[in-house]
Amino acid sequence: MTAQAPSAAKTPRQYDGEILALAVPALGALLAQPLFVLADTAMVGHLGTRQLAGLGVATALLMSGVNVFVFLAYATTAAVARRIGAEDLPGAVRQGLDGIWLALALGGAVLAAGFPAAPRLVHAFGASAAAAPYAVDYLRVSVFGVPAMLVVLASTGVLRGLQDTRTPLRVAAGGFGANAGLNACLVYGAGWGISGSAWGTVIAQWGMAAAHLHVVVRGARRHGVSLRPDVAGVRACAHAGVPLLIRTLCLRAVTLVATGVATHLGDTDLAAHQIALSLWSLLALSLDAVAIAGQAIIGRYLGAGDRCGARVACRRMVRWGIGAGAVLGLLLTVSSPLLVPLFTSDAAVRRTLAPVLLVVACCQPVSGVVFVLDGVLMGAGDGPYLAWAMLATLLVFASVALGVLACDGGLTALWWAMTLMITVRVLTLWPRARSGRWMVTGAVS
Repeated sequence: MTAQAPSAAKTPRQYDGEILALAVPALGALLAQPLFVLADTAMVGHLGTRQLAGLGVATALLMSGVNVFVFLAYATTAAVARRIGAEDLPGAVRQGLDGIWLALALGGAVLAAGFPAAPRLVHAFGASAAAAPYAVDYLRVSVFGVPAMLVVLASTGVLRGLQDTRTPLRVAAGGFGANAGLNACLVYGAGWGISGSAWGTVIAQWGMAAAHLHVVVRGARRHGVSLRPDVAGVRACAHAGVPLLIRTLCLRAVTLVATGVATHLGDTDLAAHQIALSLWSLLALSLDAVAIAGQAIIGRYLGAGDRCGARVACRRMVRWGIGAGAVLGLLLTVSSPLLVPLFTSDAAVRRTLAPVLLVVACCQPVSGVVFVLDGVLMGAGDGPYLAWAMLATLLVFASVALGVLACDGGLTALWWAMTLMITVRVLTLWPRARSGRWMVTGAVS
């Protein structure tokens, strides 16, 4: 009997159940980081427009410094899931630990470089003289949480690869609650302002990292896996993550270009852009829940040699992505009049933001397809293709966004350029998924 026989007997509902069992808990965990940003945005927004504009610059820089290493989660998920499919549990845990050690090394490097460079980074980003001091204060405090954030990424990848998305959900829920409470106490109670918001998030991130490490270390001891770093394994983990790093750098460059253009449009547009970007990130990660399930499921199927299961699961997840995107777009359209006042009391910012949110809502069904296909190809270890596809997308978007700036097209036009970026990604990912070239089987991609 071949490895494909079990999946061949599955019904569509069984595939859906498998997808949802991983995607629903993953959704809660994915929402943690944008919810951290939204909580910061809501509290800082009522301190004033200059503080909110400063937060926008600092957050864009910070998340760029962290999210370029998201391969720590994505590559680890796929690699561990393949080992699970091949029934090599100790090997799966060992591969996960290599990712965590890499995360600690990278986090320490970012902290050492980021703290002294904060003023120069803010200046290079083009923040106004009024907003720059707030951006520097927030960024200098926040970099102390970067090592914790990278450990959370890597350890979450380990657990997802082990087909466990419930533990990251529980940790994320606790972290968000702690972050909100700490921010309220430090921003308003202690009167620390924007620095208090940053310290609250840093403390919450280190608490999440400790919780994740406790679970992973306990699993390693159970299976007799050494906790010591394996230099060769860490090096292999870093090498495997290079294509995804390139892909992520290009994606972060899109965000930086967009925020840079918004910065030159003025503080009002930048403040509106920060709110829109926070909501867009929240929606993107909501859609990414199915993609996370895809990474774990596709990796496991291909590790077990089950090409049929991988192909059918991909089709089912694309349908879920389209449906989820349509629902989220509708919810944003209906709720935007209630959401905007939560983030700002500035009438000019509200007027600028209203049409932008309609543009964001319109592109959600297409975004659903993009994130699902991204997850499928990551789960298959098809990183080199993803890197080239995202590089092409960046070139198209940057050209259009700079054109918006040159023509003084305004913030709404900038967000139409973001929608074009999503469309280009569909045009590059869909043919690859249809070709089946990504379905390479075995414990190693």
